[in-house]
Amino acid sequence: MTTSIIHPVILCGGSGTRLWPVSRKAKPKPFLPLIGHETLFEQAANRVAGDNRFTAPVVVAGPQHIDLIEEQLSGPHRLIVEPSAQNTAPAIARAAALLPADDIMLVCPSDHHIADSSAFRRAALAAAALAQDDWLVSFGIAATGPETGYGYLHHGEALPGGFKIANFVEKPDLKRAKAYVESGEYSWNGGIFAFRAGYLIQELQQHRPEMAALVAQSVSEGREDGMRFHPAAEPFSAIEGDSIDYAVMENTQRAAMVPADMGWSDIGNWAALQDALAGESDDAGNVTKGTIDLDGCSGVLAISDGPRVSAVGLDDVCIIVSDGEVLVTTRDGAQRVGKLPGAANQ
Repeated sequence: MTTSIIHPVILCGGSGTRLWPVSRKAKPKPFLPLIGHETLFEQAANRVAGDNRFTAPVVVAGPQHIDLIEEQLSGPHRLIVEPSAQNTAPAIARAAALLPADDIMLVCPSDHHIADSSAFRRAALAAAALAQDDWLVSFGIAATGPETGYGYLHHGEALPGGFKIANFVEKPDLKRAKAYVESGEYSWNGGIFAFRAGYLIQELQQHRPEMAALVAQSVSEGREDGMRFHPAAEPFSAIEGDSIDYAVMENTQRAAMVPADMGWSDIGNWAALQDALAGESDDAGNVTKGTIDLDGCSGVLAISDGPRVSAVGLDDVCIIVSDGEVLVTTRDGAQRVGKLPGAANQ
């Protein structure tokens, strides 16, 4: 069977507060060049650009980021402008409702880093082939360590190019995470999906009928504005948001996964960024950007947009200076940065 052309759907949500003070509401994580010269959003859009198996992207975003998107995405695209964030299930369903029912959608976050674009495209084609047979497909990210900050997918029965998902596992404690990785039967849940648009809508109608009805109404009563689509405000505001995992994936009998070993990182905090930049580290594992002086330090991430940063005898610490704000955290504490007053009230 010939796989349909694949429609990338890029979700621009989340505020990236754990990457404060560099990531801020006015210019959050997706629109920053954290790795290389391209922003994470540009990387997401360019990952399949120039490949005729993929169409121009559909981007789902809020009105506050339209200017950033138009600035960073000059090529053909379609933009769905959501008045407010409602989590991933309504956002994905809205994009599905605007596509032909038999077309395949490839749902990608805008703020992840993927080092190997070729491996990503191979996984996308395998996922699309399963989606064409009405599997709802997650990318199962190769688990390189016992991460406790990710959900896991338990491999089930083998399918062409992938597996059924036997279980969705919430973020485990360290002991269970180690057991998952050692078993070889689990992958990280990376939040990347492939669906046949019409089948996703059918599954949403079964498992979240009220959401499905309001999404359909917000689309049917919405308006086009050039390359932008604006859902109707009244039904939109009535939707009770939920993630695609909770709304559909954990309820369907047709959940599948394709394994993907592609140098993935969600860049979820400063420690994760340091890990993604490991190729730029010195012999002591330090990663630096800006005017940085380190003496007797190891495993330090130090970034400054101007002032000199000097550190002596520190291990496993992140030091970030940006636009007049200073953050110092241990690597273990990096997950809690988003709860700081500066990050939460930016």
